[in-house]
Amino acid sequence: MKKPVMLLLLALAMAACTRHEQAPVLPAASAKGAAIVEVSGSKQVQRIGAALDQPIVVQINDAQGAAVKGALVQLSGTNGTAFESSAGLTDESGQFTTLVSAPGQAGHFEVVAATSTSDGKTVEIKLDEMALGYEQTLGRQLNQQFCIRCHDPESTTERVSNMDNLDPKPHPFAEGDTLNKMSDADLVAIISRGGNALNKSASMPPFGYTLSKSDIQALVSYIRAVADPPYHAPGAAYANK
Repeated sequence: MKKPVMLLLLALAMAACTRHEQAPVLPAASAKGAAIVEVSGSKQVQRIGAALDQPIVVQINDAQGAAVKGALVQLSGTNGTAFESSAGLTDESGQFTTLVSAPGQAGHFEVVAATSTSDGKTVEIKLDEMALGYEQTLGRQLNQQFCIRCHDPESTTERVSNMDNLDPKPHPFAEGDTLNKMSDADLVAIISRGGNALNKSASMPPFGYTLSKSDIQALVSYIRAVADPPYHAPGAAYANK
């Protein structure tokens, strides 16, 4: 190999070793607001590493509550959270929209949206999302197949809710105020043997002949994951004291 070529390769190698990653260039804001509010996107549930079903949408308003076009919005999140675009300017409606993917670890994760105000301060909002592990994802699929028609009050184009036709109404799986008070064993019993197992409504049918023990445990794991307020296993709080 000729000496000039060797020197060129050496120079390129040294440049690569000393190169530092530069921070991304942010778009220049043409306006600033006074507040940032969520339009939609919080309280979503998705398997680890996958994109949330709905985009995150936030809006910048001025002191009078009017939407601000051209304000810079920056997003950050729990370690491992990925963004289609982590920064951008608000559109004509004062809104910034981006897709978010869950981190690779199961549990609640946070998305923070921030903007600078005209007086030099930073205002932000925090959105709570949920990433599901394998067992919890299986529970979510079983919920959509067997449970959601009665345990979700909202109807969709694909599914009509039956909750309003039942008395008493079933508890939504996210209703932590009620379901967090039940033990795992109680949840397994009522899913397996129906409402009569715990002297509850007979409208809750038994699924012990339909679902395997591992399926039922996956459903319990999913119920614990989506609980609002969050579920804390007995003993965990004591261990943290």
